[in-house]
Amino acid sequence: LSAQERSMRLRRWYELMMENKDELARIITAENGKPLKEAQGEILYSASFLEWFAEEARRVYGDVIPASANDRRILVLKQPVGVAAIITPWNFPSAMITRKVGAALAAGCTVVVKPAEDTPLSALALGELANQAGIPAGVYNVVPCSRQQTPAVGEVLCTDPLVAKISFTGSTATGKILLKHAAGTVKRVSMELGGHAPFIVFDSANVDRAVAGALASKYRNSGQTCVCTNRFLVQKGIHDKFVEKFAKAIERELHVGSGFDAKTTQGPLINEKAVEKVERHINDAVSQGASIVTGGKRHSLGKNFFEPTLLSNVTTKMLCTQEETFGPLAPVIKFETEAEAIAIANAANVGLAGYFYSQDPAQIWRVAEQLEVGMVGVNEGIVSSVESPFGGVKQSGLGREGSKYGIDEYLEIKYVCFGGL
Repeated sequence: LSAQERSMRLRRWYELMMENKDELARIITAENGKPLKEAQGEILYSASFLEWFAEEARRVYGDVIPASANDRRILVLKQPVGVAAIITPWNFPSAMITRKVGAALAAGCTVVVKPAEDTPLSALALGELANQAGIPAGVYNVVPCSRQQTPAVGEVLCTDPLVAKISFTGSTATGKILLKHAAGTVKRVSMELGGHAPFIVFDSANVDRAVAGALASKYRNSGQTCVCTNRFLVQKGIHDKFVEKFAKAIERELHVGSGFDAKTTQGPLINEKAVEKVERHINDAVSQGASIVTGGKRHSLGKNFFEPTLLSNVTTKMLCTQEETFGPLAPVIKFETEAEAIAIANAANVGLAGYFYSQDPAQIWRVAEQLEVGMVGVNEGIVSSVESPFGGVKQSGLGREGSKYGIDEYLEIKYVCFGGL
């Protein structure tokens, strides 16, 4: 298809998502327990990638480069890489698909989507709407599979020579396995892997705004996002004030319950294993001297529900500051100097997102440049948007998604030397 035709069909797919946004949101809540309001937000975010890349499809520009010899011309073409295997997580079962697939289809690639075993229905629902939008048969393919079959399916996608590109969102450990598989045929890869986001609050910060940002950054999807804050670093001068206000905000504004209940802001965790990890991190911290300010145990609703938890007197030796919790646990570390905060934040071997609150302009420049992460939120707890490049540094991944850069991940650059002129 021409770029214009691809653009039109992606645009129609976007429109169908918007027409069916309530049903799509209910599927997400039924699959992973996310509060319905958050699921509705995800669908709008998800659809926006199709809208964005429908527009970017017509802006894949090549180049003409002045040659050193008069009898030749140097041309640069951009062409689709080919079949792209898309492996997505359960926490954003719609948006993680469209962020990748929108770019791939805009570039002219076909895709094979392997959704998370916990959330295949969102991928299949998108497939139905793709069909209705006129996406040709065989262009958007979905391969659901069981948890037992997931490693084998992932290996096939990464090793089959017909697949030219792998795009994966998930844990760093799984990403490393897929990278090894993909190395055999030297595939193009995009990896959006685990994070361990620091959230630094300096003495100059507006504490009320910092608390609001902390609440949004930590407890979205019950703490189960790769850009959720995992470590709070609060400067000595405002530490006690921040912890007190943060605890009150948690108790006042967060409500645990069924995702379909309008009052709910905190749904269940994805499974028993996730709950056990939160418990392990809390028990380890308390055994080393941390204090539970609020929460700290499974919710009375039972099963996979857990109380939003805040810990103080936390040190860098505790598990919750060394590993990504991926749950509703907020550990607070007290620090004294800017240099100390930067050192703690950068000690992790991953670097996806980082946040800090300050009203000192010089400090804002220094810290934003020194944080070893791919995305920085300055006085802002939510950084994701379709226009901005999403991705990390160090062991948080390779490549960027969304934005004007996202389509480049699915394009090859071809140099053409036109001689004999």
